[in-house]
Amino acid sequence: MEARAVTKYIRISPRKMRFVIDAIRRKPVSSAFAILEHLTNKGARLAAKTLKSAQANAKVKKMVEDRLFIREIKADGGPSLKRFMSRSMGRADQILKRTTHLTVVLGEREMPVSQPGIEPKEGKAKGFNILKKEKKTKAAVAGAAR
Repeated sequence: MEARAVTKYIRISPRKMRFVIDAIRRKPVSSAFAILEHLTNKGARLAAKTLKSAQANAKVKKMVEDRLFIREIKADGGPSLKRFMSRSMGRADQILKRTTHLTVVLGEREMPVSQPGIEPKEGKAKGFNILKKEKKTKAAVAGAAR
């Protein structure tokens, strides 16, 4: 299951927004909010608003908030406002005021995001090797061969 939020026609260039969203891609929602809170960019405030909207949509779909992570986040270019600035000798230069369409898709992990002091249970989480393999020394191998 996934929850999505889209904000269109944001008055910031997609390039500037991508610097912000690269910092939070594939992160848990709680971590993403903490990262965005400490960034000073305009894009961080706008991304936080869209992320908050996606989180609210997930709540409506009855998704577990502890398991939410950012599955996909992208900043696509929207229409550009074209303006002209006068230059010397009767010339004019074009200025493009770019806009962005920001899309946030939240997914739900199989296990809740690990929190300090809580260890995942054996065999439940993928990627965790809880049972450590014992290293066999030469003496142990020779003793087992007898």
